[in-house]
Amino acid sequence: MWSVERLRAMVEAGDIDTVLLAMTDMQGRLQGKRLHAAYFLDEVVGHGSEACNYLLAVDVEMTPVDGYAVSGWSQGYGDFVLRPDLDTLRPIPWLPGTVLVLCDVLWHDESPVVQSPRQILRRQLDRLAERGLTAYIGTELEFVVYADTYEQAAAKRYQGLTPANGYNVDYSLLGTSRVEPLLRAIRLGMAGAGLAPESAKGECNLGQHEIAFRYAEALKTADQHSIYKHGAKEIAAAQGMSLTFMAKPNQREGNSCHIHFSLRDADGRPVMADHDRLSPLGEQVLAGLLATTAEMSVLYAPNINSYKRYQAGSFAPTALRWGRDNRTCALRLVGHDHSLRVEHRSPGGDVNPYLAIAALVAGALHGMDHELPLEPMFTGNAYADPSAARMPATLRDALLRWESSAVAREAFGDEVVEHYGHAAHVELAAYDAAVTDWELVRGFERL
Repeated sequence: MWSVERLRAMVEAGDIDTVLLAMTDMQGRLQGKRLHAAYFLDEVVGHGSEACNYLLAVDVEMTPVDGYAVSGWSQGYGDFVLRPDLDTLRPIPWLPGTVLVLCDVLWHDESPVVQSPRQILRRQLDRLAERGLTAYIGTELEFVVYADTYEQAAAKRYQGLTPANGYNVDYSLLGTSRVEPLLRAIRLGMAGAGLAPESAKGECNLGQHEIAFRYAEALKTADQHSIYKHGAKEIAAAQGMSLTFMAKPNQREGNSCHIHFSLRDADGRPVMADHDRLSPLGEQVLAGLLATTAEMSVLYAPNINSYKRYQAGSFAPTALRWGRDNRTCALRLVGHDHSLRVEHRSPGGDVNPYLAIAALVAGALHGMDHELPLEPMFTGNAYADPSAARMPATLRDALLRWESSAVAREAFGDEVVEHYGHAAHVELAAYDAAVTDWELVRGFERL
């Protein structure tokens, strides 16, 4: 990360001229302004900047939506304050003369906007810190690459696109070489922006790949995840290609975002492991995650499309079971000794990392606070287990569980539950009103 002093020196030397001032919206996207660097140093460092509060009250198309408490026509669509978190100041190597800083979202009286994703995660991490614990997180984000530009893809209405690979390149070094110019540019760009790339590998869907980064404290991982996702699209566009993080872009394998989760105490010691087994606290954590995943799935799987990933035999979970190195379960226990951790396999590539990690922490705290017993480890094929609790099948099902969840209301507060519940209602209404290609193909002539 850069200090303000380093930025000032780079601006005076003429090497930096632009600061991206960014917040994360409900969809997990970076939104904000491009600021002249000298203006950022003179004014925004000390006072922040303002943005229309509709940024937390729009759908994915940026359409203003009524019914939110934070913003609307009846409130006049005023501003809130973007306060830069200077610990996140970093260069953006793929954009010339540019640095980026992430922001916390505040009202004018300096109180936090509790519905903002970064604040939601901060609140859960504060609850964890009260117990002397810190969450460490790694996210594994998949995407599908196409030879078409974003403009060409839109003109084709996202049909008939050319994937960057014509066959399954899972672990294939030959197949991934075809896409290595893009993968390398993303890895090096992210390293230059302060992330720690670990690896890149092919995946199952045509043109599907994954770049993994080193785990870190929860807020840092969420910040880096958002920057990576944003930057990967910009780098792909600069190479005349496009990529998508949609959970289910076609009938083949979807894009996952497996999240690895562990806890450490104030001395940095892992607390979920007892040598190569779960500690009693680790068992409570897993029990809490199993107990709360379905009712918090609006945060793990926020879109209509998210739920189309959950298909038997697809490596996306349907059964709420846990197992040791078992990819058919929603919760997969991996690692050994101090690296023992749980991999939550339900989020897709469309997830907002701040919200999903907040849900993980809230679920873990629920398990610890109530000393929930952990069910026996599952072995075998969890897809075929008729007695397992299941992931919600649709966003509508998930919304009912979210709005009726006493655990969610206790952990996040009514304001957050109602805000993200309303977002789901908005998506469902838009989907219910849409006439899909599937309906046209089946009904135009034959009905």
